[in-house]
Amino acid sequence: MRIRPVGAHALLLDCDDPDQVEGWRAELWHRRSAGELTAVEIVPGARTVLLDGVPDPARAAALVAGWTPRPADAVDTAGAEVEVPVTYDGEDLPTVAAHWGVDVPTVVARLTGTRFRVAFCGFAPGFAYLTGLPAAWAVPRLATPRARVPAGSVALAGPYAGIYPGASPGGWLLVGRTGLTLFDPPADPPADPPARLTPGTRVRLAAAP
Repeated sequence: MRIRPVGAHALLLDCDDPDQVEGWRAELWHRRSAGELTAVEIVPGARTVLLDGVPDPARAAALVAGWTPRPADAVDTAGAEVEVPVTYDGEDLPTVAAHWGVDVPTVVARLTGTRFRVAFCGFAPGFAYLTGLPAAWAVPRLATPRARVPAGSVALAGPYAGIYPGASPGGWLLVGRTGLTLFDPPADPPADPPARLTPGTRVRLAAAP
């Protein structure tokens, strides 16, 4: 892991792999909750963790350099879990089945049986990148993205699963759909945070009744 300043009040941790990102995310959130770290935001990415709103970056960097990220298998699993009801009728299910060398029911069984976790958010407000699938199950994106993917579409790309919070272009393979609202900033009263799936949240892609 490498630490470098970005701007006047931010630090970026460059991590070696996604497990290290999750370990640092959990460790830094714990340190902030304990009052040992001052940062307005702790934002994980695919290979980075951003500390923003840091009053004294040099001091924070020295502190972080002396800490150790939590092992991936020791990250707290008792936190929030969201069950997402999914209707598994995506048009790309046969393509995923072909990549995995199984039939469509087996694809559905694997997805419903996987314990996902939100690694980071990006691409669009409320879009969470879910990890938990074995590396061998990674699938390629479409060669030509769709011009419009409906809101609530459940999809796979590379090693990730994800759910489109709103209609948008997209090149992920569609496996199902959900009616669960994932991003709702105009809610009254406003949700805090407005995204239902935030980093560290555990997720189950359950089959809708």
